[in-house]
Amino acid sequence: MRTKQVVVLPYDPGWEAAFRQIIAPLLKSLSPWLSAIEHVGSTSVPGMWAKPIIDLDLVLKDGGCFPFVKEGLAQLGYFHEGDLGIPGREAFAYENKPERMAHHLYVCPPDSPELRRHLVFRDYLRTHPDQAEQYSLIKRQAAARFPQDIDGYMAMKAPCIQNLYQQCGLL
Repeated sequence: MRTKQVVVLPYDPGWEAAFRQIIAPLLKSLSPWLSAIEHVGSTSVPGMWAKPIIDLDLVLKDGGCFPFVKEGLAQLGYFHEGDLGIPGREAFAYENKPERMAHHLYVCPPDSPELRRHLVFRDYLRTHPDQAEQYSLIKRQAAARFPQDIDGYMAMKAPCIQNLYQQCGLL
């Protein structure tokens, strides 16, 4: 799902409820093969401004579970998109789920560097509200400057993200 209109909104406590609604059918169908489902990305950080899109990582119990999760996701209306150029995670998309908030769904093995990056970054921002506020400001400025250019938006945020990665030990 490629963003066409870049909209960044103030934190909404309802994002956690939206996450819970999204994962309910996933847990019901896939729990034998998952060790966790993690709410990651900016919507998972209280106080953080974000694009209103939930990011979630389904964490496999082990790599051998992937075929079962892939099939289960297909039965739930998701289709596999591959790793989209990021090793250590598999992306899944969907169409026609108006009852669910927009979301990005990734499947990760437990030793995935991408999963670790998501969790460390999320946890750092949750425990450093001053840094989350600074990042929120950059996101608002980038969205205002590039309202219809996701690549421009991402490029403007990149130096801030690199700085945050360094501060939380990811670089």
